[in-house]
Amino acid sequence: MPQILASCNLLAMLLCVYLLVMGKVSPQTKEVLESRPVLYEFYRGMEVHPRLFGVDVKQLTNCRFGLLAWELLVVAFFVAGWTKHGFSLAHLSCAALQTIYLGKFYWWETGYFDTLDITLDRAGYYICWGCLVFVPAFYTYSSYYLVAHPPLLSDSVAILILLLGIVSIALNYRVDWEKEHFRAHKGKCYLWGYEATFINATYESSSGIRHSKLLTSGFWGIARHLNYAFEILAAFSWCLPGFGYGIWPFLYALFLTVLLVHRVFRDEEKCRVKYGAAWDKYCKAVPHRMIPGVF
Repeated sequence: MPQILASCNLLAMLLCVYLLVMGKVSPQTKEVLESRPVLYEFYRGMEVHPRLFGVDVKQLTNCRFGLLAWELLVVAFFVAGWTKHGFSLAHLSCAALQTIYLGKFYWWETGYFDTLDITLDRAGYYICWGCLVFVPAFYTYSSYYLVAHPPLLSDSVAILILLLGIVSIALNYRVDWEKEHFRAHKGKCYLWGYEATFINATYESSSGIRHSKLLTSGFWGIARHLNYAFEILAAFSWCLPGFGYGIWPFLYALFLTVLLVHRVFRDEEKCRVKYGAAWDKYCKAVPHRMIPGVF
């Protein structure tokens, strides 16, 4: 593992230096940013969609490297734990849930291109080093921990954890699917057996005034970011096989909670600027951010 992480770090740092130099010397887009201290530019990145060998850099690092490394390491850790301690249904549940979650991601990959990572964040140290190093090192930690610390849970509890995780992942996918389905049919569709409702919104783009629809039906009528709540629940489910060893097996789930709560506010700030009064109207129609009655 140290050699793997060292290799990832070297690759990531070389890529980030290349992106900084190319963004300053020969940018691929016409977007000009205010000059900042070079360390900040290195961290933030210079361009939203730079390409390397004809491939979008963020799709390459996020989807093709970081998440595939996540899956490969999860499988490797399960095999290592099995070899060291014998077969564990709890460890298998941990690995299986992450595999299902990542499979769901690739099934829904086109939807990922509408997230803040792709639409707003620039390709720099924050995103590229994060996907090339932090994802393989930290996102897999709940599985890595079980190699040296075999699960203490019974098989029956492991099955319950597996079911909880599958339901959480399915609901997370369903929430995202509803928005994709709504967009694909331009608002003319049914959700939960009823005609979809929405709030009309307009925003200004480089090509002029554009029109959009803010969905208020289905899960999107319950909370504005309910998909994040189900994603956090899924993460806790594949951390649960480490229950009994303190906080260590749950580090990823805790990190994800902070990350997604922060992202909620980033996303809503962007939407408020983009949609103006229509966003305020939407927030009144759907008052809860992630958890109805709580947040």
